[in-house]
Amino acid sequence: MSIFRSVGTVLVGCLLATSSAVTAGAAQAPSHASSSSAASSSSQAPAILPQQFGGWQMQGQPQNSSDPSSADPTNAVVLKEYRLMDVSLATYTHDDGRTLKIRAARFADASGAFGAYLFYLQPEMRTEKIGDQAASLDQRVLFYRGCVLVDAVFSRESAMSGAQLKELAGMLPRPSGSAANLPTFIEFMPRRGYIPNTQKYVMGPAALAALAPPVPADLVDFGVSSEVSLGRYNTSSGEATLMLISYPTPQIAAEHLRRIDAAHHEKRPQAGASTAEDGNPFFDKRTGPIVAIAAGAMSDGDAKELLGMVNYEANVTWNSPTSDPQVRDLYQLILNIVVLCAILGGLAIVAGVAFGGIRILMKKWYPDRVFDRPEQMEFISLHLTETVVKGMPPSSSEGSPRAPQNPA
Repeated sequence: MSIFRSVGTVLVGCLLATSSAVTAGAAQAPSHASSSSAASSSSQAPAILPQQFGGWQMQGQPQNSSDPSSADPTNAVVLKEYRLMDVSLATYTHDDGRTLKIRAARFADASGAFGAYLFYLQPEMRTEKIGDQAASLDQRVLFYRGCVLVDAVFSRESAMSGAQLKELAGMLPRPSGSAANLPTFIEFMPRRGYIPNTQKYVMGPAALAALAPPVPADLVDFGVSSEVSLGRYNTSSGEATLMLISYPTPQIAAEHLRRIDAAHHEKRPQAGASTAEDGNPFFDKRTGPIVAIAAGAMSDGDAKELLGMVNYEANVTWNSPTSDPQVRDLYQLILNIVVLCAILGGLAIVAGVAFGGIRILMKKWYPDRVFDRPEQMEFISLHLTETVVKGMPPSSSEGSPRAPQNPA
């Protein structure tokens, strides 16, 4: 038995050593992840513009600034609402003598770059295939990729200008995780009758005021994290403006819809229709957390048809990526715990099978020598069935004890 006790001691020691090693790895993994995330956050953001691309060479050093007025003094407040982080201004020259002036603005996420792109987009521009979305007019090309908006102006247009800007778009820094996602409610903007290059995405009151919307910013209430998308549409009775206001929950949307209706209650000429600030009637409805408003010189039927194309459908995503370091650390810790439990369970199974197999083999090869020896099988027995208690009188035939007689 001393041999098998030694084997059992060795197996237990192996289990303890393995568990301590895996536990140490689980404890070090979050610290390594947190240290790496801290190092990445402490490092400066990469430069927006490269020194050269597609035969273009930067002249001198770029002018970098985090002040929105350096990008656009007129609309600095609007750029701040889109969460502008920094801007880079640079001039490039080509071997053929052309020059290129680029103004690149980096935002906190792709939604900000998307909104700023639509804010500067003009209906007369033609669509280009550069970056995520692009448009051009004469020597000017406007495009965005990821969280960077680029406004490029050529001194002289060339057939290779588009291909060269495509190369530049591929060199721009890209956001990661949820920062690369666009607002989802813009997918509910109808496509039928849409006038190209008229969509706008608004994140604050300054940008909304610059677009002359059917509903003012105080009724939209950006303080509850609302977002707005506008677009112009052609109907059979005239041109209309469709405005979608996205709120965090359907309850908040219903409350603000009542506020909008109450604000226009005195100007309502007929049931179901209100009057916008420009005098044109507008119609509204709520679908989920979205309030849809159709305004313009159009008939009731066209307004109802336009609003009928806006229908909210919930889309639940279970595998949405995240860039939160705390979530990654927690995931790594849980994963290490699962691995540790699997290793300990596997070692326990192997140890049990090994001990049982060795016992069976020893009993087969060496019967009554190692296990179940006679000197080890002895045990104390009380033999209770054979014990007779002295002094007890014999029992009667009926099975009841006989009463003692009085010796009188």
